[in-house]
Amino acid sequence: MRELFRRVIMMSVITSILFNGYLYGQSDSLPPSEPDSGAVAELDDLDALLELADKDLNQLSQVQVTRPSIAPSLDTVVSTVERKESTVGRTPAAVFVITNDMIRRSGARSIPEVLRMAPGVQVAHIDGNKWSVSIRGFGNRFANKLLVQIDGRGVYTPLFGGVFWDAQDVLLEDVERIEVVRGPGGTVWGDNAVNGVINIVTKKVKDTQGTFVEAGAGTEERSFGSVRQGGQISENAHMRVYGKWFDRDAQASTTLHDDYRQARTGARVDWSAGADDNFTLQGDYYDGSSGTQSVFGTAAAPYAGLNVFDEALSGGNVLYRWTHDINNDSDWRLQAYYDNTQRKFENVGAFYRRDTLDLDFQHRFVAGENHEIIWGLGYRTTWDEFQAQPYFLSLNPGKENFDSVSMFIQDTITLIDNQLFCTIGSKVSYNDFTGGEVQPSARLLWTPTDRVSTWGAVSRAVRTATRVNRDGRLVLPGVQTNPFPPIYPTVSGQSSIESEDVLSLEFGFRHQPVDEFSWDLALYYNEYTDLIGITTPAGFVPGPEGLTAPAFFDNNGNARTYGAELGTTVMPMDDWSIRTAYTFLNMDMSGPNTSSPGDNPRNQFYLQSSHQITKEVEFDVIWRYVDNLPDQHVPSYSTMDLRAAWKPTDWLELYVVGRNLLDNSQPEFGNDIFAGTQATEVQRSVYGGLSFRY
Repeated sequence: MRELFRRVIMMSVITSILFNGYLYGQSDSLPPSEPDSGAVAELDDLDALLELADKDLNQLSQVQVTRPSIAPSLDTVVSTVERKESTVGRTPAAVFVITNDMIRRSGARSIPEVLRMAPGVQVAHIDGNKWSVSIRGFGNRFANKLLVQIDGRGVYTPLFGGVFWDAQDVLLEDVERIEVVRGPGGTVWGDNAVNGVINIVTKKVKDTQGTFVEAGAGTEERSFGSVRQGGQISENAHMRVYGKWFDRDAQASTTLHDDYRQARTGARVDWSAGADDNFTLQGDYYDGSSGTQSVFGTAAAPYAGLNVFDEALSGGNVLYRWTHDINNDSDWRLQAYYDNTQRKFENVGAFYRRDTLDLDFQHRFVAGENHEIIWGLGYRTTWDEFQAQPYFLSLNPGKENFDSVSMFIQDTITLIDNQLFCTIGSKVSYNDFTGGEVQPSARLLWTPTDRVSTWGAVSRAVRTATRVNRDGRLVLPGVQTNPFPPIYPTVSGQSSIESEDVLSLEFGFRHQPVDEFSWDLALYYNEYTDLIGITTPAGFVPGPEGLTAPAFFDNNGNARTYGAELGTTVMPMDDWSIRTAYTFLNMDMSGPNTSSPGDNPRNQFYLQSSHQITKEVEFDVIWRYVDNLPDQHVPSYSTMDLRAAWKPTDWLELYVVGRNLLDNSQPEFGNDIFAGTQATEVQRSVYGGLSFRY
């Protein structure tokens, strides 16, 4: 009888503990009971449970389940939102982190393709080497409301605005993570961080020691290869060098000229001087060409013609960073970089070069018991040169130098210890294009448990005018008007152009009820004013090309957008993970803007299943749905990618990737009326490769 009673008590205790453990996994809001001193039992395994059966009944009533550590998904490191290291769960912004393993298992060969994983990001191929990449709308080749950085080095171009994505490449093996922040980031990052910030963070050198070699080929990826060697210079210094190249075929047809090839090399050295000072020196150089088809105006009938040419691109950069730790609560960082980029439009007669020198300083410290303050100063100077192309684009002056200076301060206030935080701050800047700018924000974060995070934010950010907006003259293809001379529509810049402005309201909720499931929801509403559009031509005037219909860039547009972004992660088994991302976007615009709601998909869905079938075999499936782009004449589409990999040893991996498998070819974006770029369709492709890590 005593043994039966003992077993009943034991099973009751086990059931109660398991049930309470499950509830703690579902919600940490259930408080653990306070045990008496010396009576706490940590239940780590079944043996510990069985031992409880031999304890007295009064001891059994005092058993406590150890509270689990912070949820894995919410514990992911981020540093972009507040310019300090934190975690996703402690971040009052919509942020998504793409890890190195996610990149590897996606089979992607370029940064834009990797960015498709993140909710809220719209990515579309224009042709084989050009992309439209935007966040929360306003998509086109030069999406000018998105700030992109590589290890803190800005790659936004002030010529058209946006990013030349064909010039932005890294060794994906050495990327630690890509932080995708949706929403304004102007308070800490300054101008042009209107709808988001993308920060590509590469690994520390000490994490890339040894040899890495990769090579492969396929139908569209005609050939590619990479090599990287890392080594130790001294006890406190490490370095790595790398080289890579690729050759990509033209899309959809051999008669189209949008092939793409590039070689790149670089090196990085990390070293320390004592325990408090860490230094980084790194640099890259690249050279390649991007095939292009563009329609420009011509002097003879039909006054418009297709130009087929290569854009020869080259450039390099050097970055230096010094970080000093004052104590556990205080540090400062000094960063400087120089960047050069050049593009020669062969057979067209145009050339563009830009040099940038950027200096950035920030200091973090704690004031009192509840304030963590970060402040900083920045200076940037840029000088460029543009050789005009007749019947397309000219800049006056052709050479220009412009500067910007800035200062920011941000205070994170702890309102309730470890639960409620308020972050307020602002950036004040001055630039030669639009003068002074102020970009404030206020954010509130509530973390009632380690597995729940709720945040809200109100922010203002600005997008400064570009060289073309201020100094450019864009000539569109001529229109035949027999018996009169042809008319060439033209768009000219104005020195009085002002910055675009956004006021953004955001709300987010994150929850990881159990280690195997998490979800992250962000909602937003944005009001845009002074958007730069184009005035309606008024009459005709003589011009260098003939009769012209002049129009001008002007701040004559407004917009309202709202949307929702949802990301989930599910692990049905330890060796199987499923990630999804859903994006909803609604845009209402007024005025003659250079972008329209019909340039952006209203709905997007991304699903990736990654299964470790055996210790040596991986299998990944990616399915994407993208809504139609009515103004780009692109229908909605679904597509699928597959990746299979075999790792017979720890140092060798063989893989094969199939991309865009549901159709022979499909368009993702339309022609560019301003640059004249002719879009091509994305083609089904297969490639295989091997990688060696030692």
